[in-house]
This record gives sequence, C-alpha cells and structure tokens, in this order.
Amino acid sequence: MKKILLVVDFQKDFVDGTLGFEKAVALDIKIAQRLKKAKEDNEIILFTMDTHQPNYLETQEGKNLPVEHCIEESEGWKLYGETGKVIENPIYIKKPTFGGLGLIEILCPYSDEETEIEICGVVTNMCVISNAVICKAVLPEALITINSQLCASFDDNLHDEAIHVMESMQMKII
Repeated sequence: MKKILLVVDFQKDFVDGTLGFEKAVALDIKIAQRLKKAKEDNEIILFTMDTHQPNYLETQEGKNLPVEHCIEESEGWKLYGETGKVIENPIYIKKPTFGGLGLIEILCPYSDEETEIEICGVVTNMCVISNAVICKAVLPEALITINSQLCASFDDNLHDEAIHVMESMQMKII
C-alpha cells in the first residue's frame, strides 16, 4: 500500500502572517512530529503551497479576499516553523487558489495501486476540503483520511462543518 501525507498550505502567511490565526500556530509542533513519522515510515510527503503573484488583488480570489498573502517566494509564502524544517527537499504543489490541480498529475500514477492519503493543514473549510475533494475524485478507491487534530480554521464552526462534509463524502476522520 502506498501511503501519502498531504500537508495543505502550512505557510507563514496562514499561520502567523497576514491571514494567520492562533490555532494554526498551535499545529506546528504536531504537524512536524507527524512529518518525522512519515519520513521514518517512507511515506510520500506532499505540500500544497498557496501561490499568488503580485497581481493577486486583481484576481477573482483577490477581489473576494482582498488581503495579499502567499506571494510566490516571499517570506509569507514559505513553510512555517518546525514544519518547514523537517523535510530537506519538499515536493511542492503550487496552486493559485483553494484546490491544487497539480495534485491531479502527482496522484494519477497511483490509480492502479492501493493508496492511503492522510491530509492535514489549514484552512479546513477552504483549502483542506478543496484538496481532499480533488484526492477523492482522482483516486475514488483510495482511503482518504482527514487528521482533524492536525487541521484548523479561523472559525471553529466552519472547521466542524467542513469535517462533517468530508465525512459524508466517505473520507475517514481521525
């Protein structure tokens, strides 16, 4: 069985930067520990990276969320804290919006294999759920696990609602 750990958008701007929130900061050590275990167990480790350009405020997302964040190669774009130190050469999936279409081409080769994908990161009700749905669509027979203890949102109610929606889509919640 192939095991994949997908860390969604654990970037400085979402943790303690322009869109940061306290619950995200609290996840850092726990996600770093999970990454170390994944590394020891030879799991495939992927990071989605919210990736915007200087014209972000002109995009549809920028017009609806007018806060510059995760401008490619800026400090806010980089992985946060201990999480950013665990993996030497991370596999980044750059994405210009909530879901990473680059995830499709990375996952497609596993369509004939028994695969388990564990997902953690931020923001549960936006990018985590978007990428979880992509995983489920690309690998419908894979076991998709949402590690709810390693996910967070700036809004606890939206976090809980997103978890319930993912559970209703036959994703395992731990």
